Amino acid sequence: MRFGLFIPQGWRLDLVGIEPSAQWGVMRDLATAADAGPWESLWVYDHFHTVPEPTEEATHEAWTLMSAIAASTSRIRLGQMCTAMAYRNPAYLAKVAATVDLISGGRVEMGIGAGWYEQEWRAYGYGFPSARERLGRLDEGVQILQQAWATGSATLDGKYYQVDGARVWPKPLQSGGIPIWIAGGGEKVTLKIAAKYADYTNFSGGIEAFSHKSDVLESHCTALGRDFDSIVRSANYNVAIGSTEKEVENRLAQLEDRLGKHVGADEAAAALENFRNVPAVGTPEQIVENLTALKSKGLSYGIFYFPEAAYDRSGIELFEREVIPALA
Repeated sequence: MRFGLFIPQGWRLDLVGIEPSAQWGVMRDLATAADAGPWESLWVYDHFHTVPEPTEEATHEAWTLMSAIAASTSRIRLGQMCTAMAYRNPAYLAKVAATVDLISGGRVEMGIGAGWYEQEWRAYGYGFPSARERLGRLDEGVQILQQAWATGSATLDGKYYQVDGARVWPKPLQSGGIPIWIAGGGEKVTLKIAAKYADYTNFSGGIEAFSHKSDVLESHCTALGRDFDSIVRSANYNVAIGSTEKEVENRLAQLEDRLGKHVGADEAAAALENFRNVPAVGTPEQIVENLTALKSKGLSYGIFYFPEAAYDRSGIELFEREVIPALA
């Protein structure tokens, strides 16, 4: 199994209490530690407002961070899970990503999706198109990205995007362009888009849901004549790890307390449901057992989020010592 790590960037209220002037230093130091460690990749989110509700706390912009982390690291691969296609013109996005790939020495991964956070869309003046339109933009946008990276130019007269000879020079350093990760588990459209274009997918991480989505993806691949095994399947996991179950509960209690101070007790409790009975919450032995079961269903890449990472690295260090070696 391959392992990626999310960097706290504020979106999930994971930089609260740290002065804005110090936040980049926290993110940079975590990135350089991951670069020196066992992680294959480092990830950011593409959002503008905090969750579970908008606040005045920091949310740092994904592609700006990508560029800064690219210049601050030397080995680790760099991705976003995931860029919302309609937040940026895809030809412009192709140019941005190619530039970051050059800065990084060819280490960028392109996580891309249709986008979902309605409040954020409307606040930034993007409206909130129907799911059909957002997915249509995803399909056309990926075509533009791949064409631009392969040839240095993109032309498409689409329903949603029209570009005419948009030049992207220099092209990405990576041969064949930047790897595409299609994020989302929509069975009729999203997974069909993944079957057409994706090098990697990213969808539900529970064992039953993961297995089902994999079956749907395989059926789309069969219909399109795509080799199902050529697509790497990944999932994202919230982590609360401890040497004992009591330590795990203490971590969760600390997270609930931190969130509650900013969004209220009810919202904090609801957010904690995303940490209950999930594969990467538990002791190292429990997490290894859960991920081993997922690995048998075809999961070969996990991206892990430690909510306390900006304040306390002990969970990351325990995961590095006892989980990664058992599965890598």
